[in-house]
Amino acid sequence: MATTELDLDAIRSHIGRRSAAADVITPGPANLLRLTLSRPEPELREGDALPPGWHKLYFLPRYRPDGLHADGTPKDAGVIPPMPLPRRMFAGESVRYHRPLRIGEAVRGETELTDISAKTGGTGTLVFATAVHRIFGADGLAIEEERRTVFREEIKAGDRNQAPRRDPAPTDVPWRHPVEADAVLLFRFSALTFNSHRIHYDRKWAMEVEGYPGLVVHGPLASTLLIDFARDHAGGRAIRASSAQARAPLFDTAAFELRGRPTDTGCEVWTVTPEGTIAMAMSVDLA
Repeated sequence: MATTELDLDAIRSHIGRRSAAADVITPGPANLLRLTLSRPEPELREGDALPPGWHKLYFLPRYRPDGLHADGTPKDAGVIPPMPLPRRMFAGESVRYHRPLRIGEAVRGETELTDISAKTGGTGTLVFATAVHRIFGADGLAIEEERRTVFREEIKAGDRNQAPRRDPAPTDVPWRHPVEADAVLLFRFSALTFNSHRIHYDRKWAMEVEGYPGLVVHGPLASTLLIDFARDHAGGRAIRASSAQARAPLFDTAAFELRGRPTDTGCEVWTVTPEGTIAMAMSVDLA
């Protein structure tokens, strides 16, 4: 596969682009995610705190079918400029929670493109775009989220998708929980986040066009599962911040595992592949 030529200076000239939007933290999406993830909480009602990490259900993309690429990703990526690399994936996120969002609360969001960088590795040319999203409510700033997206080169139809380096996951951990990442779970999360990327629900596309062994688990779904996992073991302490790095993809072909352990400031948690390697690593700070 030939390395794509990039005019990185031209792409980086877009750093500083901003956008703004408004939304309402309605109960419907949160309660549907609660059911999707089989959470034990009672039905969320007006005034209840939105669980940390569930802000992903709001400020959703709004695109008509003619605004999508063939793979279902949007042609207009918001503050991120058009990229010469067609394949877009979640790379990681860092979130700081200043105060809870409340069901029924009117909110506004501001997004800023803060960085673009490139590197070449074993999987070809990679471009990383970083955008910061801030959510404000009636009492001011509630959430700051730095989202990292990676853009990769296309592969030839029928080729296998090259696997990234695999790091063994810790085994000396007190917390473990299995997750069945079936097609229904992935479909529901795609629907709740209005994510039309076909690698998450179109098995033929994922395997024959993009070279994956099955449907791909969403990076934001994995990070949401990890935040919930940390919350379940927090002993009632509030989550102040989290930082996640995607290491390798997960698929619906086999169950994966959540693992975790406490730290001096909170905890560290991982999604772990069926082979026992790290798919996503997250550190969580607790109040």
